[in-house]
This record gives sequence, C-alpha cells and structure tokens, in this order.
Amino acid sequence: MRYRSLVAPLAVAALVGAGALIAAAPKPSPALVAAVKAPTRTPANVARDAHRHPAETLAFFGVKPTDKVVELWPAGGWYTEILVPYLAKGNYTAAGPNERSRAGMQKLMTANPAVYGEIKFATFPDAAAADKVADGSVDVVLTFRNVHNWSFGATDQTQAAFDQMFAMLKPGGTLGLVEHRLPENATGITEAKSGYMKRSTVIAHATKAGFTLAGESAINANPKDTHNYPKGVWTLPPNFAEADKDRAKYAAIGESDRMTLKFIKPMK
Repeated sequence: MRYRSLVAPLAVAALVGAGALIAAAPKPSPALVAAVKAPTRTPANVARDAHRHPAETLAFFGVKPTDKVVELWPAGGWYTEILVPYLAKGNYTAAGPNERSRAGMQKLMTANPAVYGEIKFATFPDAAAADKVADGSVDVVLTFRNVHNWSFGATDQTQAAFDQMFAMLKPGGTLGLVEHRLPENATGITEAKSGYMKRSTVIAHATKAGFTLAGESAINANPKDTHNYPKGVWTLPPNFAEADKDRAKYAAIGESDRMTLKFIKPMK
C-alpha cells in the first residue's frame, strides 16, 4: 500500500486558517499494515480503502495493539475487520444503541469465530445502561461518521454521547473521530438535514465534555465534495441516494469530505 501525506496541500490552508493543530504524519506500523491487508477482510470493504485510509487514520490516532479500544456504532463492521486482528494483545468492544445494532458484529462472529469470537458488546449512548462501558476503563474510543446520527430523532443525544465517551476513557486516553465536514461558511446547508457537521460544532461538544483537541489531519478530506446535494451526504457513494440519477458525477466526486480529529482526556 502506498502512503501519502496526512495533510493534503489544498487542505492545509483551510485547516491552518481554522486554527488547527496540524500533526506530523506517522508511518503505519508493520502490524497495522498487516491488519489492513488481512485476508479475512470483506472484498467490498477493501475496495473502500482508497476513500477511508484506514492505516493512516489509525496511525494518526495512535492506536496500539495492546490498547483497550471501544468503537461506537460500528454497524456492519468495516473497521472491526481491521481492529480485531490488530488488537491481538488488547481488546475490542463494539458499543451500539440496542440489540439490533449488533447484527453486523454477530454476522462477523458467526462467519469467522476464530477471528471475531472475542468481540465484546456494550450499550451506547446510555450512561445508566447495565452493560455500558465502565468509566475510566479504556485507552481509545473511535467513532467514524456517527456524530450527525446522535443529533437525529426526538432527542438530541450529541452532548450526552461526548460526555459518556469522556467518562469511559482513562486519563490520557484518546478519542479518534472522523465525521462528514460542513464548511464553517456554508450557506443553505443545515447540519440537521445534510448529514454534515461543522468542525466548530464537533469541537464545542468535545470541549464541553472535557476533551482537549490534540491534533487533526486532512487524510480524509475531499476537495471535490461541494457539500450541497439533493439528499445530503448520502447522495455520494457508497449510498448513492439518488440511485442512477447523476451517478457517474457523484462517483467521480467520491466519498464525502471528512474531518479527522484527535482528542485527549487530560490527565487531571
């Protein structure tokens, strides 16, 4: 796999202008590269590596094979297929809102129990759940394109989610977050309907919970993404919410423009 700089030239200016903490580009370890290349991964998932940059993203977050990691709302298990083999000396917990959210994990476990049989489960977000992740018990929390989901529904759960993420981490622990990015100066596009979130909104929730922004990367940025589509971010691949209408145009744009933020829970 060929590794590119974590900060694309066109994105640097935008991030610096936003007061970003541009981090150096760590090289993925051999163990992480091996996990990304694991033959147990689903071919359709591997095909999306060019858009999601899993090795670079996890290296940026500093995930180690010995870490206790919680992934929030992993759905079908795209990152699970990489993280479980990689965390050979650590452990992996999939945290979702209900039993139905565990279907993707259960499918992986059934198909390959030798690899995925040790997946642990927890309920999130629900600070009162009997099976929540214990406070101060994990090294890393990861969430990929989920923040917008927490604001949907009858109750906005976004701040509660950030508060619970902060609580479950050990002091000094890391929150690694990827989210569809809405430009700060966007007009006529709302977070509530588009599926995109402003960087300032995400950072405000994290800061209120107690996190410190430790750095960010442009590895998942996409300058082709104009952010204004008939059916929001889901218009782009892989969803193609408009079906065959303008499909070639959206395929050429690729997956969404995404912020990649690393937060730390302070030691004190």
